[in-house]
Amino acid sequence: MELQIRLLGPVEVFTGGQDVTPGGAKRRAVLAGLALEANRPVSLTRLAGMVWSDVPPASAVANLRSHVAALRRTVGPRLIARPQAYELQLTAHELDVTEFQRLAGEGRAMLATHDPVGAIGRLGSALAQWRGACGDGLPRGTALDNRWASLDEQRLQVFEELAEARLAAGQHAQMLAELRGHVAAHPLRERAWAQLMLVLYRCGDVPAALAVYQDARAVFSEQLGIEPGGELTGLHRAVLDRAPELSWTTPAGPAVVPAAPAEVGPSVGWAVPRELPADLVTFVARPRETADVVAALRGPAPAAVVVTGAAGSGKTALAVRAAHQVAADFPDGQVFVDLDHRTAVTPGEVLARVLRALGVPAAEVPENADERAGWFRSMVAGRRLLVVVDGVTRAAQVRALLPAGTGPALIAVASRRLGSLDGVRRVTLRPLGVAQARDLLATIVGRQRLTADGAAMAELVGLCAGSVLALRVAGARLARWPAMPVAALVAQLGDDRHRLDLLADEDLSVRASLASTVAAVRAEDELAGPILALLGAHPDTPDLVDRAATQLGVSTQRIRRALDSLVDAHLLAPDGSAGHRLPALVREYLAELAAVPATPPYALAGPRINPVAA
Repeated sequence: MELQIRLLGPVEVFTGGQDVTPGGAKRRAVLAGLALEANRPVSLTRLAGMVWSDVPPASAVANLRSHVAALRRTVGPRLIARPQAYELQLTAHELDVTEFQRLAGEGRAMLATHDPVGAIGRLGSALAQWRGACGDGLPRGTALDNRWASLDEQRLQVFEELAEARLAAGQHAQMLAELRGHVAAHPLRERAWAQLMLVLYRCGDVPAALAVYQDARAVFSEQLGIEPGGELTGLHRAVLDRAPELSWTTPAGPAVVPAAPAEVGPSVGWAVPRELPADLVTFVARPRETADVVAALRGPAPAAVVVTGAAGSGKTALAVRAAHQVAADFPDGQVFVDLDHRTAVTPGEVLARVLRALGVPAAEVPENADERAGWFRSMVAGRRLLVVVDGVTRAAQVRALLPAGTGPALIAVASRRLGSLDGVRRVTLRPLGVAQARDLLATIVGRQRLTADGAAMAELVGLCAGSVLALRVAGARLARWPAMPVAALVAQLGDDRHRLDLLADEDLSVRASLASTVAAVRAEDELAGPILALLGAHPDTPDLVDRAATQLGVSTQRIRRALDSLVDAHLLAPDGSAGHRLPALVREYLAELAAVPATPPYALAGPRINPVAA
C-alpha cells in the first residue's frame, strides 16, 4: 500500500493518493509520535506523554488503544502491536521528515565538497518538504514539543546553508528579499545577519551593509544583553576596510556561474511573493464552496481550481478567502494577478508577470512565450507556490500556469467555465439564497436593523437578486444612512429604470461588473453583441433562436453556439419552458443599453454586424 505521512506542516496522511488524514488532534498526535519513532517500538507511557500535556487520565491506555485501532484502518498492518507498545513501520521515502533530513544531508555534503550549485538543488528540495509550522493543530505542552522545536531549528539551519550555497554561486542579488524576511522573522540568528551584510556588500550597497550591523548589534544588546560574536564583528571590520576577499569571484576549475532558472531549476533567483489581497471581513457566505476550493488545493494531485459565477457573485472574494486559508500550505509564496477581464492580455504577458513576481528581473524575462512557460515550470517544480489569477476571460491566459506536478497550485477566477482546461476542479457560484443574503447584509448594517422590518429586508434581498456585489452596495448605502429605514431603500430600488444607478458605491458597481463580462463575451464572439441587443429590447422573446437567425442572417446552429457562450458567461440562464431567460440584473443592464444602442460604451454591435431593431 502506497503511504505518505506529512508532519512538516499540518499532519496529513495519503494512501493511494487519497487524503485519509485522521480527525481529532489527539489521534493525529498518536500518529505523529509513532511516525517520528518509525520502525521502533513506542511504549504506551511515552505515547501518552506525546498526547496529553499534563498527567494522563485514568483512561489513557484505553484511549490510546482506541486511537491505534482507528489508525490501523488507515495505515493497515504497518501499525504493529508490541508488548505494552506500538510500532509503525515506514520506508524512508514515506515520511517527509526523513526525506527532508536526507536531502539536507546530501546538500551539506555537496557544499563541503565545493559544489554549491548541486547543494542549491538538494537544500532547496529539502525546504520544499515544508508546508507550514510542524505540529500545527496538535496538542501543545506535550513531549512532542521538543521534536517540533528541533525540526524548526533544522529548517532554519538548512535555510542558512542554502543561503551560503547561493552566496558561493554568486546569487547574492536574487536572495536579498528572502534574507531580509528571514532576519525579520528570526532576529537572533547571527549567521543570517552576516549573510545579509555580505549580500548587501556584494550588491554594492555598503552603507546598507553597515546599517545591518548596527541593527544586529541593537537587537542583541536589547534582547540578550551581549555584543555580536566574532563572525559578525569580523565581517563588519572587513566591510569597513572594503576587503577584497568579500567580493565574489568565479571559482577556479569548472564554472559555477549561476545559470538561467530554466537550466538550474527553481532554487535559482527565487523570491517569496506574498501578494494576496486582504480577506474581506464582510464575506460570510458560501462556506461549502470555500471548503471545496480549499480541499482541492490541499489534495495530493496537481491542484488547479476554476472559480466561476455571474458578475458580482463574489468570485474574487471567495478565491482570496480560500487562498488565505491555505497560505501556510504554500510557504514558497502566493502570487496574485488581476487581468481585470481584459481579453487582450496574452498568455505570454501573464507568464511574464508571474516570473517577475518570482524574482526574475524584467530584463531577463524571455521574449518567447513558450520559453517563459518553460522557465515557469522549471522554477516551480516541487515548490509549494500558489498562483491566483483573477478576471480571466480565456482559458489560454492561464493554461501555461496549470501545475505539471505536485507542489504548485492555481486558482483561476472567471465569469466563464473555461471548459477547455483539463484536469481542473470547477467551483460554480450560484446566486445567494435568502439566508446567506441576510447574513451578508447583517455583517454590514447589523442584524437588529434588518429584523426591525423583516418584510422590507426580504424585498431588498429579492431586488439584489442574490448578487453579492449588489448586496454589498445596498448594505453600504444603509450603513451610510443609519436613520434610513430599509423600506426607504427598497422604494428607491423598486424603480428598475434607476436601480443600477443606486447599486453603485465608490469603486463598487454592478453596472461596471456586468459591462466587463459583456465586453469579454463580445470580444470572443461577434454575434454576442447583436443577440444581447435583441434581448435588451425583447427580453421575453419566445422564439429567440429563429428570430435571431432570421434577423442576423445566420444559421440557427450558429445562434445556438452564441447562446451557449452567453450561458457559459452567466449572462443568460437556460430555462426548461422558454429555452433561455435573463437574470434580473442582466435584464436591467441590457434594457439600459437598448435605450441608447448607438452610444459608446453602450453599443452592443459587433465589429461587422449591427444591432437589430425590434
